[in-house]
Order: sequence, then C-alpha cells, then structure tokens
Amino acid sequence: MEKNTFATSAYIATSPESAFEYLCSLKNLDEWTLYSRMKEQVDEDTWLGTASGYHKNLYYHVKKLENPLFYGIEWHCGLEYQKYFQVYPVLLFPTNYIEPGTDEKGVYFHWLSFVDPKRQTQMIMQGIHTVHTSECRSLKGNLERKAGLTSAAKGSHFIDTDTIYVDAPIEIGIEYLQNLQNIDEWAHLLRPNGEITSDSGEFKDEYDQKVKVSVRVHSLSKYYLLEQEHFYPDYEYYQRSVALLIPTAYAFADPEASGFILHRITFWKTDGTVTHGKLQIEDFGAESMNIKRLLEAKAGNLKSFDRGMSYLPKTPEALVTN
Repeated sequence: MEKNTFATSAYIATSPESAFEYLCSLKNLDEWTLYSRMKEQVDEDTWLGTASGYHKNLYYHVKKLENPLFYGIEWHCGLEYQKYFQVYPVLLFPTNYIEPGTDEKGVYFHWLSFVDPKRQTQMIMQGIHTVHTSECRSLKGNLERKAGLTSAAKGSHFIDTDTIYVDAPIEIGIEYLQNLQNIDEWAHLLRPNGEITSDSGEFKDEYDQKVKVSVRVHSLSKYYLLEQEHFYPDYEYYQRSVALLIPTAYAFADPEASGFILHRITFWKTDGTVTHGKLQIEDFGAESMNIKRLLEAKAGNLKSFDRGMSYLPKTPEALVTN
C-alpha cells in the first residue's frame, strides 16, 4: 500500500445534498475535527485557523468538484495564503450508485489524504490514522444527529481501498486503463468472451460466469476518475469500483514528483455476501501491481518497480540510472 496516502470512509444516514452542503462550509470543521478551528475568514472559500498536527495556524481552502453522478470537494491546506501543500479529495457516493435499485437511504463518505514525504513530520505520519479515523466518526455523528438520529446508523456496505504509486506519465495511464481492450493484460481474473470495444466488452470470470465490463472516465480538478462496472447478466448482479489517477506533483504539491497515484475505491457488503466478481481487496491490489509494472515499462522506468508501492523522492543517482 502507498505509505504517503491515507483514506477513511463512513456510511452516513443523511442525504447526499445535506452532507455536501455541510462539508462545503469550512466553519463546520469546528464541529467535528480534533482541532481545526476557523479563526479568520480570508475570502469566500478560505479561512485561517488552528490545526491538530501543527503548532502553527494553517490556511484552509475548499473547492467544489463537478460531477453528475456524485458530489465531491477538495480541502487544501498551507502555511501561506494560496500556497497549499496538502490536498484532501472527498467523494460522496449515493447508495444507489453502489447498489442500483437499493431502497437504502444515506450516503457513503470517502476522504483521501496525501502527505508529501519531503514535508511530513513523524507526528503527522504516526497520528494521521488515529486522528482522521476519529474525525470521520465525529463527522458521521454530527450529520446523523442533525438528521434526527440518536445512535450510529449501520450501512449495507463498507468501503475498502488499494493505493499504489506508478512512475509513469498520467497520460499513459489513463489512455491505457480506459481502453478495455487492454484489460486482458492486467486483469488475471477475466478472460475475453466476445466483442470488446474500448469502453465495454464481454468476458468470463474464473468460474466461467458471463460478465459484462464497462468503463467511463471523468475529469476531476487536476486528475481523473475512472469508473469500472462488472455486470453479471445471469444473476442481475453489479460490482462497481472507482479509480482515481492523481498526478504525484499535484498530490504532494511538488513539481519535481513524477508519475501518479492510483487509488482504487471498492464497495463491499457488510454481511459478507459477495459471490461474484472480486471477493477481496487483494484482487484489486494484484491488478494494481500488474498495472504499475506494465505502465512503468511503457514509460521506460524499469527500476521504479523494484522500489516498491510507495512514492519516494528521487535521489540524483536514481535520476541518472532510471
């Protein structure tokens, strides 16, 4: 797993619209974060406030993401106004996006964090899991209380993720992954079984079950979101997943950082009743390793794969030999 990236998620029993409106207001950070307290409003979308991981104040900036299928925002933080070195994408998935036709109400919240290796402190890296997980729980509680609940609601699904660093231009990555005619190279649990176009095709899985696969690509802010849908027609069963392809230079606010972060978001039944498609997060992780290997080879970076799953700032020696 990519060690500079952290993700946390929750099912929240409120409407996607209410959650989005609440998250767009930076002043609401006062209610649910550990110590992000807004002290001075700088402009319509920016505040100066305290922070849990620093003794210094931070500038907080919010940006809305435009997408017809779900809501999204980005939080940006930095020590100087309009000079932000931390980016936190947030996506809000409606329940019927995860399970078409469901009567479940609510929204699935997903919060992604990046910590630049050049700027990270030991306290930030040791504390981010504890703090963001607890804050996610606090956000859920605040929104559900406002919706009239007196205890935590349980969702029918949970989110799990797989993240890997790919040292190849993001243009190569998105061109390769959005073309389903390449999937036979990197997805070892599928075999072609009929017509395959660039965005849809017919396959068989490891049990010889028919599966129709389709992909769609969306541009979000400075990166891409790739949707992948597996549909089993004999069982009327859908399995959807989302991949974010985020340039490393943007994720870590470092123009010298090459490649991109591949962050895969998956949805799983809380009762464990998954009988078709991928059955565990490792199935996605194995594919991601294959994707990394193939794309880095296409980019001519044959030594990058040996350095592991995480982004590492390149030393002068690595720049020469890679």
